[in-house]
Amino acid sequence: MLTTLFWLALTAVGVFSAGHALLNKLDPRAALGWIVACLAVPGFGPLIYWVFGVNRIRIRARDWQSRGEGLPWVDPEVCSWSADFSASLPFRQENFSALLSLSDHVTRRPLIPGNRIDILHNGEQAYPRMLAAIREARETVHLSTYIFETNQRGRDFIAALMEAAERGVEVRVLVDALGEHYSFPTARRLLRGSKVRVAQFLPPSLPRHGIYFNLRNHRKLLIVDDLLGFTGGMNIGDRHLAARTDNPQRVIDIHFQVQGPVVAHLQEAFMEDWGFCTKERLMMNRLPQPLEDGNAFCRGISSGPNEDYENLHWIIVGALNSARKRICIMTPYFIPNRALISAINAAGLRGVKVDILLPSKNNLPFVAWASEAYFWELVRYGINIYLMPPPFVHSKLLLVDDEFALIGSANVDPRSIRLNFEFCLEVYSRPLVAELLAHCDEIIPRSHHLSLAEIDGRSLPRRLYTCFFKLFSPYL
Repeated sequence: MLTTLFWLALTAVGVFSAGHALLNKLDPRAALGWIVACLAVPGFGPLIYWVFGVNRIRIRARDWQSRGEGLPWVDPEVCSWSADFSASLPFRQENFSALLSLSDHVTRRPLIPGNRIDILHNGEQAYPRMLAAIREARETVHLSTYIFETNQRGRDFIAALMEAAERGVEVRVLVDALGEHYSFPTARRLLRGSKVRVAQFLPPSLPRHGIYFNLRNHRKLLIVDDLLGFTGGMNIGDRHLAARTDNPQRVIDIHFQVQGPVVAHLQEAFMEDWGFCTKERLMMNRLPQPLEDGNAFCRGISSGPNEDYENLHWIIVGALNSARKRICIMTPYFIPNRALISAINAAGLRGVKVDILLPSKNNLPFVAWASEAYFWELVRYGINIYLMPPPFVHSKLLLVDDEFALIGSANVDPRSIRLNFEFCLEVYSRPLVAELLAHCDEIIPRSHHLSLAEIDGRSLPRRLYTCFFKLFSPYL
């Protein structure tokens, strides 16, 4: 009798869990997988589902935001096309007005003018400016990073942060609980005992958030005194010193210095993450004002499993659909889903020049193999794929025509689009886009242009193992 009741209870839990997955999992493949697991493996299947498959991050973060902590949400101001302003305001052009309307609806922040974005190539340009900003800070320093190495460059940052805290600056450092373990001792350990406040993002914990290996904070943010910001794709460590030819792990990367009112968007993103991790409510001391020489219209985009929409994915698709002349994508990890492939190919078929720049040698070979499996269905429609020579290029750019740039921490892969917490800037600025396009055009002649004949000529074993890794694309 007890055995029968036990199995009936397990069956009831399995059916309930399967029903929960059916109602709440938007991806039918994920829903089917969890339903099978819950019903086929009584007891253990539902346990794994409730531990790993239920997204508590959205619930916790949305509850925190709904209480009004951080900056207030902004009702979007939808901007339709205007012939009068299409020449002076790029986002008022007919094709970009639809993208602007989309971004207004799926993001929580407005597009604002009066910003200046400076391009910083590699650690040689980015780190001195970031360290100088920390050393000159008067009130607050907020740093969020995925990887914080503790080699020489990392220890330079640790020393600067500790010195700022010692002189009375409020210094907060947020490190990802997985990313911090790329080097030992960890930065958090070296900062222990100092006046720097350090928090981990989503450490494994069953009582609090659960155990998540995928939902990582991939954002790179540095905000000083509410007025100066840095963001992009660059972590902290010696590997970003590209001039160090003696370092086999060196990488090429682009970071950005940000000034103007959009710095408040960087600060808001940090405050939300800090509040989520520590339950501490932070307020800005001031709102940065538009710069007289600020020629960039910008919007900060926070994306992640806590947001209502897959906003980053929608904005990328919207930007691709807005192109009339040229699209340039530079990313280290390129695993597009079907919607992105369709948008890229549709742009190529309507006459847009599409250039995709990828590393010729990836630091994650299995990602490169999965990526290669998509090349044929892009190149056959006239898409240009260029393999950039070593060292490994970690830069992340999406450029559309002469006006639009999407810059920040996100790659074009499922991890960035669906799983990670990312921060990007949507930028309308002809000078910035021109400079970034010139950077891409300088790399293209030195890169290998893949031809359809070359892709078709791959050996059968190579095609088999690249397609095998393509099966795991949603999880890479």
